[in-house]
Amino acid sequence: MIKKVIHMHEDGPIWDSGGEELDGASELDREWQRRHDQFHTHGYREGISAGKEASAQEGFNIGFKQSVLDGYNWGVVRGVTSALALLPDGLKEKLIETEEKRNEFKGLYESVHSISTADALRLFNNDIISKKALERSENAEASSHVPGLQEQRSDCSRLENYFKELQSLLLDSPVLKGHFLVDK
Repeated sequence: MIKKVIHMHEDGPIWDSGGEELDGASELDREWQRRHDQFHTHGYREGISAGKEASAQEGFNIGFKQSVLDGYNWGVVRGVTSALALLPDGLKEKLIETEEKRNEFKGLYESVHSISTADALRLFNNDIISKKALERSENAEASSHVPGLQEQRSDCSRLENYFKELQSLLLDSPVLKGHFLVDK
């Protein structure tokens, strides 16, 4: 049996349920704390997830910007040299006037096709790392000379050199026109 006692308070009567009200209040407090902790944890996890996603997107955008032109140019070099290598000899002679130039195109084709896709990606990655290291050392050592730094400095990467070599060969072969070539 529940004993109910009426206590008078300045705001009106307060029902006393013999401590049951306190148990209910503390149970509500515990439930509120559990929900608070649950939502706090959920919010924290969502924040971490959103942060990772934003960071990954930013990294993708930077990587895409760095690689798209180089990748396109590398594809052009591989495509043009492959197309020329597969032409019949008679047609090659009409398009590329001298034996020397035909041999240069053939050499470029062989050199480019000796590099696998994985190796090309590795070269590209190494170029990015080298450029960043060079920038850091130039910034850090602006007033002093670091031995060997000038030897590392190169305006073009190995992959870019293949593209520039193709451009040069196409310019020297007036019958071949490369309107598709994009430069930085």
